[in-house]
Amino acid sequence: MPKDKRFQDQLKKWEASTLKKVTDKFPERKPDFSTGSWLPAERVALPEKEDYQSYMENLGFPGEYPFTRGVQPTMYRGRFWTMRQYAGFGTAEESNERYKYLLDQGQTGLSIAFDLPTQIGYDSDDPHAEGEVGKVGVAIDTMKDMEILFDGIPMDKVSTSMTINAPAAVLMAMYIAVAEKQGAPRSSLTGTIQNDILKEYMARGTYIFPPKPSLRLITNIFEYCSAEIPKWNTISISGYHIREAGSTAVQEIAFTLADGIEYVKAALKAGLDIDSFAGRLSFFFNSHNDLLEEVAKFRAARRIWAKIMKKKFNAQKPKSIMLRFHTQTGGSTLTAQQPDNNIVRVAIQTLAAVLGGTQSLHTNSRDEALGLPTEESVRIALRTQQIVAHESGITNTIDPLAGSYFVENLTDKIEEKVWKYLNKIEDLGGMVHAIENGYVQKEIQDAAYRYQREIENSDRIVVGVNKFTIRDEPPGDILKVNPKLQDVQIHKLAKIKNERNNEIVPKRLSELRNAAKDPDKNLMPFILDAVKEYASLGEICNILREEFGEYQESIVL
Repeated sequence: MPKDKRFQDQLKKWEASTLKKVTDKFPERKPDFSTGSWLPAERVALPEKEDYQSYMENLGFPGEYPFTRGVQPTMYRGRFWTMRQYAGFGTAEESNERYKYLLDQGQTGLSIAFDLPTQIGYDSDDPHAEGEVGKVGVAIDTMKDMEILFDGIPMDKVSTSMTINAPAAVLMAMYIAVAEKQGAPRSSLTGTIQNDILKEYMARGTYIFPPKPSLRLITNIFEYCSAEIPKWNTISISGYHIREAGSTAVQEIAFTLADGIEYVKAALKAGLDIDSFAGRLSFFFNSHNDLLEEVAKFRAARRIWAKIMKKKFNAQKPKSIMLRFHTQTGGSTLTAQQPDNNIVRVAIQTLAAVLGGTQSLHTNSRDEALGLPTEESVRIALRTQQIVAHESGITNTIDPLAGSYFVENLTDKIEEKVWKYLNKIEDLGGMVHAIENGYVQKEIQDAAYRYQREIENSDRIVVGVNKFTIRDEPPGDILKVNPKLQDVQIHKLAKIKNERNNEIVPKRLSELRNAAKDPDKNLMPFILDAVKEYASLGEICNILREEFGEYQESIVL
């Protein structure tokens, strides 16, 4: 217990209010927590000597502003993070089998990978889809595929994350329609849809429409879900792909939070109240190998976002101010050389995410630099999370690295550099303008180039790549998607189009087109009506392509 009476009084106040509200409803996992030697592990360690004012402004208590120490007052003493494994390949039938396997192995949430044609709004029979169907995720052409994907999986009991952006409204509509067909009420659905188009323009490339109509679709989802699906996270503002493109940890946070600011502005401009949607915003970050920098990055991100929401946007509800995030270990850190080394890398990155206070986590598999992961590799990746949760001891206390001279100093330095980026982007007119003039892309490219030069010059060591190398045996058990899958998917799509009500489908698509012409209409109900009649993803997206146009990338050198 800190000796300072102000600390003691504040601690008692936190325990009697914020903490008690949670523990009364959700008791901690066990009555007492201890180390391997049976020494008591206190819920939250506090400094014996510390400037009270500075501590409360910069750290505070878990579950309270500025949320540096975590968004929940009990964190992992209450319950562990959601353990997800990002999965999806081939047909809906094959992916359904993998999901059931993962759930049987102890996974607590699903995370869907869609194939490239689905991500950019093309059906499997479109010429643009040639050679890509089912390769990097599951192919979804109509609501029928979504029905197969969730066959035997209770959608009211499983939290689902969907990595989909440009056509997010269509996939969200399919998910809702299938859940209702299962008998699951909308109010019971939990999960996240990525729905983050700005990072696509700067880092990933699966965009369809220009920024303005894309932001309209995003705010339409905010508005619709806040009324119809209150437990759903309506966007996962993603730094993951920004980091995969080569950014630094500082840039990852800065550009992600700048995207978040742009989405909040768009929603406010559309007439939404800040506290009606801000509590369902979520974030998606990368976890790399520099363990202490990653921990500091996560802590700084929470603190900065809390300040943005409270001071810039005047949000009032605590949930509107807190930054909740999913983490995925760094795909770009995996090596094809000596792939078993990736197990160690993923373990370090898992520790960083958990020490940093993540709400859910996907751990990459050892063989993902070679191809889609095998079931054995996926199981090892999931076991990594489970070992950290149950055996490492770091889940017994909240924010265990708080007070470290290095970590606190690094957290402050990251925050300072992030604010410089945010102010620069504001001076440029906001994130859309910063992307359109190539500023963000150039910053990421420069960082990626510097990183690669350091590896090539051996200034940065990558074990098995530029040091401690061996002559590898050719990899054996790589999972490959059957190239005939495209024919199977095209046949399924033709069958659906032949069997559906082809008098009503054109009417639903025409209603969607008319609604798209009216900027004041929310498009979600019209898209939902269309998918229920088995209108395909491509048919819906083509209507919107014709009305909204397609985005043309700015080339940055």
